[in-house]
Amino acid sequence: MLKNNKSSDCNHCESTTCSSKERRPNESEEQFAQRQALDRNMCQIDNKLLVLSGKGGVGKSTVAANLAIALSQAGKRVGLLDIDIHGPSIPRLTGVKTGQIQMVGEELLPVKVNDNLSVMSIGFMLPNDNAPVIWRGPRKHGVIQQFLSNVIWGPLDYLVVDAPPGTGDEPMSIAQLVGSEAGAIIVTTPQELAISDVRRCVTFCEQVSLSIVGILENMSGLLCPKCGEKIDLFKRGGGMALALEMGVPFLGQIPIDPEVVMTGDAGTPLLRDGPQSAAAKAFTKVVDTIISGNKVSGKP
Repeated sequence: MLKNNKSSDCNHCESTTCSSKERRPNESEEQFAQRQALDRNMCQIDNKLLVLSGKGGVGKSTVAANLAIALSQAGKRVGLLDIDIHGPSIPRLTGVKTGQIQMVGEELLPVKVNDNLSVMSIGFMLPNDNAPVIWRGPRKHGVIQQFLSNVIWGPLDYLVVDAPPGTGDEPMSIAQLVGSEAGAIIVTTPQELAISDVRRCVTFCEQVSLSIVGILENMSGLLCPKCGEKIDLFKRGGGMALALEMGVPFLGQIPIDPEVVMTGDAGTPLLRDGPQSAAAKAFTKVVDTIISGNKVSGKP
């Protein structure tokens, strides 16, 4: 079940569970202040879901965006954070590509998608669509920490984080910053070429003590629009087999659906403009599973 919202008790985050009161050895005043800000922000968020994959091209950003939208349509207060620094897709997928970042003092306001969903991405800060982000690890870690601690997320039921593929800087940073307070949704496609890389992502989560909410199999078959027969373009059942092999939950299968491509390119949420599509129904089913789960936050 959804965890009880803590925000009513944490408006000023005075408790030691929300804001550390002592500096760590060799920690500067600035670092201490940043850690306190991070603790205060994270205190107001009940569930943190990190959408990960060891493989690129599995539709992870599309999954993250549609899960966030489905959660918001279920009446949950949701934040969607894009930490794919070099390839931010969330602005386009959510239709807020031209959203302007507003400041409140030194803090940032996330961009509203609907009454229940707000997003933040480095894509909002680039001068144009062709501008690359040429950063090394420490700078990427710094901006991810700012997105967590200096964005005014407010009280949320869920923070969904879209991370780039692999087990490098960005996944390491987000795992370190939110730690055991988060759960991972690991996205794969059915074929072994993807499964072999995603298997490493499961091991990564275990090594950084990140709870696994489950594995989600994307691009799981195409329903023929003429005869209705399912065509397994990328084989079948690889995600479920991996979940069984690694001893983690299996969240379900999202079929290949032309509606996903069209709504993604147009920046119109699939769950709004194509709610009767096979993919939309599958996303809704996955969200129902997540909401009813007992370990979404990564806590027992």
